[in-house]
Amino acid sequence: MGRDPYRYFRIEARELLDALGQGALDLEKGRAGPEAVGRLLRAAHTLKGASRVVKQAEIAELAHKVEEELAPHRASGAVAPGRAGEILRLVAEMGARVDGLDQPAPVGGGRAGGEAAIHAIPIEVDEADAVLRMLSEQGAHLGALRDEVGALEQASRLAGVLADQLGPRRGAAAGDGAAKALAIAEDLRAQVARIRRGLSAAAEQAERDHAALVGAAEKLRLAATGALFTPLERAVRDAAMALGKRVEFIATGGENRLDVAVLSPLRQALLHVVRNAVAHGIETPPERAAAGKPESGRVELRIERRGHRLALVCKDDGSGIALEAVRRAAVERGVIAPAEAAALDREQALRLLLRGGISTSRSVDGVSGRGVGLDVVREAAARLQGELSLTSVPGVGTTVELCVPVALSSMAVLFLEVGGTATALPLASVRRTLRVAPGEVSRSGDHDVVFDGSEVVPFLPLASLLRREPRMGPARACSAVVVQDGAGRVAVGVDRVIGVESVLVQPLPPLCPPSPLGAGLSLGARGVPRLVLDPEGLARAVRAGARSSPRAVAAAPPRILVVDDSLTTRMLEQSILESAGYEVDLAVSAEEALARASQRRYALFVVDVEMPGMDGFEFVARTRADPGLRGTPAILVTSRSSAQDRQRGEEAGARAFIVKSEFDQAQLLRTIRELMG
Repeated sequence: MGRDPYRYFRIEARELLDALGQGALDLEKGRAGPEAVGRLLRAAHTLKGASRVVKQAEIAELAHKVEEELAPHRASGAVAPGRAGEILRLVAEMGARVDGLDQPAPVGGGRAGGEAAIHAIPIEVDEADAVLRMLSEQGAHLGALRDEVGALEQASRLAGVLADQLGPRRGAAAGDGAAKALAIAEDLRAQVARIRRGLSAAAEQAERDHAALVGAAEKLRLAATGALFTPLERAVRDAAMALGKRVEFIATGGENRLDVAVLSPLRQALLHVVRNAVAHGIETPPERAAAGKPESGRVELRIERRGHRLALVCKDDGSGIALEAVRRAAVERGVIAPAEAAALDREQALRLLLRGGISTSRSVDGVSGRGVGLDVVREAAARLQGELSLTSVPGVGTTVELCVPVALSSMAVLFLEVGGTATALPLASVRRTLRVAPGEVSRSGDHDVVFDGSEVVPFLPLASLLRREPRMGPARACSAVVVQDGAGRVAVGVDRVIGVESVLVQPLPPLCPPSPLGAGLSLGARGVPRLVLDPEGLARAVRAGARSSPRAVAAAPPRILVVDDSLTTRMLEQSILESAGYEVDLAVSAEEALARASQRRYALFVVDVEMPGMDGFEFVARTRADPGLRGTPAILVTSRSSAQDRQRGEEAGARAFIVKSEFDQAQLLRTIRELMG
């Protein structure tokens, strides 16, 4: 599956876990019925099958336990709160295992800021990026058109000069050649001026239309903020149970949309906000009763649009922030002196809390007490170019407001010249530039190194990583850029540092050879693509002294149709088959597969058994009964492993039977080669 064998499994698993978690919360509150229990059973079963495909037996077993918890209640739809709590526990354990799966470091660039993608966002980001990429290319063509308008202006001026040069000959006889030349020159000047005006107006209109299309295309990357609500509600519930409190979570504005690159860090920030609200704000039931409040506290998240920004307002009806607690904590942490603490007013205390590193909790537990919650929120606000505010009224509650841009469409990059080509590096990862003189590159172990101040850092010419011919030689000085990643700093040598520019980063084209160095590309003048480097991939390559290598392209491979309702299984099988040189089409149901097979000839069908509607057995039987499809072999891939299921598959006409829990890549490819000769 390339560099990340669990990429599609994570997407599907998190979506299914989100559905299971929200469903369990509804069951706990008595807001479900038989139909809801049926949906949860199907989600658990799908997750079990997908887990077996990627060899995650522990997750599959946990999903099976969820099925066992739900199955007795399929008819009634009523689940006791304690059993719903057990389902939530199982969902949390599966979520932790999914989050713990090995994964490659995220690519750099401005798209996700180094954070994992927000859980379970139903959006085709790749397709949206493809549209933006095409529009970016169109924008480059418009730039070339504007250059042509400039060339016409120059031609108009030249025609004017020619007419002026011929002007003194106006008195010549009517039949004189000079008079004719003058008339032609004046006509040429008028024609060029007319064409220039028309083309200039058309170019201006095209640029306006293009800007409108770019704005519309950027909206395709936006996802509903309602994707945040389930994990936040679960966090409130768990924190309240751990602290013996009763808290209701209310969320509104989930229809508002944000770029997925903004949603991901927001999720982590808001988790800290709601946990803080429960831990520091909401009182225990006896305390609330004594204060004349309902025993159940309230944490409300309100999301509202404010122009090109979105405000996320989290408000609780707790005790508010105690001024004395802030003073005490600030002194204990050594942030301010006791005399300064005594003089703090409420506004100053809130500003001090926003600076970070202070917790008003007297104990450290799984919910609070380390003083890092607001640090995470503050850092997210800074990263997202947002604003953070905090207000609190004693006895009434606390409000945290985070206002962020709807989308982060551009980023600052440092352009570098290597082998006569411009390459970009995200500016946020650049620590400094150096001038490396001949003889200043040393050898340490298996790395070349240079000095960054008093620190020795690994060094490698960028040209060697990109397989380009550098202009710098061993006897010449060169420029170097010091890049920071999570493991430290490295330096890359370049021919020249060009400068800083704000660009729109587009995904790499699908046919581009995979490389750990590439985060995306931007288009320069006249549509010239410029590679945007992934800082972390670059740093790893420098440390390893690795070189990227292009991928060989297979010619005219056989085409296989994969039929499965599980995203994980489809993507895994597609990756395996394409890596082996086959072309692959995908279908999410047997009905769709039959429609595809009627329009295109396939060399093989790889089919799941358990699918909504027509199952795999029936699909294979229908293809065997169709004269046009009878000759196409079919492989069944299923969670079922009984002898009866195998026999039924043979009777339907399947040529092979593979059990998901025993799935083996080599076995699949070997079976395919045998069936296809």
